[in-house]
Amino acid sequence: MFYAFPQIDLWAAKAFFRESGCALGSTDLRTCGYFPAAREPVLIFVRKFYFYVPIAVAMVIILLMIRNFQHHGATYDATRTRRYSVALLSSILGPYLLVNLILKTISGRPRPYETDLFGGTHAFASAGTLDGSCLSNCSFISGEAAGAGWLACLIVLLPPRLRVIFGPVILMLCLVSPYLRVAFGGHYLSDVTLGFLSSCVVYAAVAVYYETQKEKNRWSKTAL
Repeated sequence: MFYAFPQIDLWAAKAFFRESGCALGSTDLRTCGYFPAAREPVLIFVRKFYFYVPIAVAMVIILLMIRNFQHHGATYDATRTRRYSVALLSSILGPYLLVNLILKTISGRPRPYETDLFGGTHAFASAGTLDGSCLSNCSFISGEAAGAGWLACLIVLLPPRLRVIFGPVILMLCLVSPYLRVAFGGHYLSDVTLGFLSSCVVYAAVAVYYETQKEKNRWSKTAL
């Protein structure tokens, strides 16, 4: 959808962009201006805070897994270990490997503030074209949105009775970071949407793999 209708990305970016006069004597054809939200100290602080939240949460999960491994026999919870493993492995395969090491390297998509439509010098590239002028740490897809999507997936680690209470609140908080990236001109709407959803897909895939392995082991023991 974003590839077929690039206007969606442009409309969303323009909603946060403020045009201004170009420097005196400027001869290029770019649209001059800036993203006001990117200059707000409070919003900058919130963005930095959210940047480190996935890392902090991953460290907590590692500590909880270590604590669980310290139990033996009847007190050891294999289900809890499996859930922690799914969470940690999906964070590595999703936000780190798929997004930051692969897609952001090969996509070539300049960020909104880097394009000539929003005060930069690069040409606009549609989502998924993979032929933009960006050389590294590109806009497609958003690593911070991927981290936020991973955090949203952790709702499944809550007890079922608490998911209904805290799930919607956690989901809304996880959407703050992607929203700020669009408001700052750091990413297009497609970058944050696909970044967020990519972690959900990876998390589900890893969970399915672990469940499949558990079923195989159960059937193996039954056969024996």
